[in-house]
Amino acid sequence: MLRYLPFLLVLALWIYAFIDCVNTPESQVRGLPKVVWVLIILLFGEVLIGPVAWLVAGKERHRVAGGRGSTPSEWHRNHGANPRAAWVAPDDNPEFLRSLREENKKDEALLKDWEADLRRREEELRRREAEGPEDTPPTAS
Repeated sequence: MLRYLPFLLVLALWIYAFIDCVNTPESQVRGLPKVVWVLIILLFGEVLIGPVAWLVAGKERHRVAGGRGSTPSEWHRNHGANPRAAWVAPDDNPEFLRSLREENKKDEALLKDWEADLRRREEELRRREAEGPEDTPPTAS
């Protein structure tokens, strides 16, 4: 089993480099066009030259000009509604709390309507039971 480990590591690096290259925006690719990098990774993947060259020289791994980050956390941090605003937890966010209060008011109004409808239906059933059966056919004995 241990003799397959080097092969699996090379395969994993090859797959990672290929997927990383394909998913990288063209603006972050350095040196060569993206198609050429894909071909280098595929053709020289078995000897590790292609994937290692891509990881070392093919992609910008630092902050990109324009304030956009290259890591997922930087991207999410910079692509929010207001990129300059600091992140606020939901329980400290006044807009979120206000929306909860509004939603709560709507739910309470809906519950009151349901309760009133239920009371009306119960009263209607009681009134029908008190009046007795009107349209029931006589039972044969």
